[in-house]
Amino acid sequence: MTIRTSPAGRTVTGPAARSRTRHVGATWRFGGWALSRIWLIIGLGALWQILARAADNPYFPPPSKIFPIVHDLWFSGPAGHLFLTSKAGDDFTPSLTHIFAGWIIASAVGIVIGVALGRSRAASEFLNPLLEFGRAIPPPTLIPFFIIVFHITDSMFIAVIVFGVIWPVLLNTIDGARTVDSLQLDTAKVFGISGWQRLWRVILPAAAPKIFAGLRVSLSLALILMVISELVGATAGIGDHLVNAQRSFELPQMWAGIVLLGILGLLFNGVFVLVERRVLAWHRGALRNEG
Repeated sequence: MTIRTSPAGRTVTGPAARSRTRHVGATWRFGGWALSRIWLIIGLGALWQILARAADNPYFPPPSKIFPIVHDLWFSGPAGHLFLTSKAGDDFTPSLTHIFAGWIIASAVGIVIGVALGRSRAASEFLNPLLEFGRAIPPPTLIPFFIIVFHITDSMFIAVIVFGVIWPVLLNTIDGARTVDSLQLDTAKVFGISGWQRLWRVILPAAAPKIFAGLRVSLSLALILMVISELVGATAGIGDHLVNAQRSFELPQMWAGIVLLGILGLLFNGVFVLVERRVLAWHRGALRNEG
């Protein structure tokens, strides 16, 4: 039996002590994990600096030249505007609108269709060739088609992102909905839980880990497709910044845009992981209990 002493001097035993021990251990593990990631980034940055200085190539500038440009262009604004400059508003607003509009639309459509196909094996097998055909088409090859249909507007950029990012969400949702434990569904039926209630209380929670895996992959793809689509004909956004820097041969500014994309990707992933950990806390707890 695990025994711990509380701050008030009371002795805590049993499940409460074990829960507190697990919580402290998880906190230390998370802190060590975060610290190791920070040191990894610092180490890679130092290596980049050393190699760039040794190469002395204008096409490969060191971080000491790139990060001041990142700061001056986008993050040197007043504190009242979260240190964002006016250029940050001009570049971030259209790009983030394209990313999240496309990702949200693709996620909603992918989850709805994925659950329907996952719970109907006949429909899934019938449509599987069409799904495999669609996901094999590289989204950038459809940019000319979307330009013809939507012209160079926000709808075109969002359509490219929707087509490209829907597949991870759709296929993971199909797999998650298909592998729901039949015993759970039978138990729900025995207790008289209706079809819609089974969907919300059994199917979606059971498929949630797979759904979140698809959502995480699709979010990173949305960032990539945003840049690719904006490189074609955007007049604002991060892609437009990259094109202008390339055309004027301002290589440090071009690299600043590339580093900015990496920062945004890191930020998106970190926020998504925090949300996923909170939403799927019950799932990790169930795995620990099984272990």
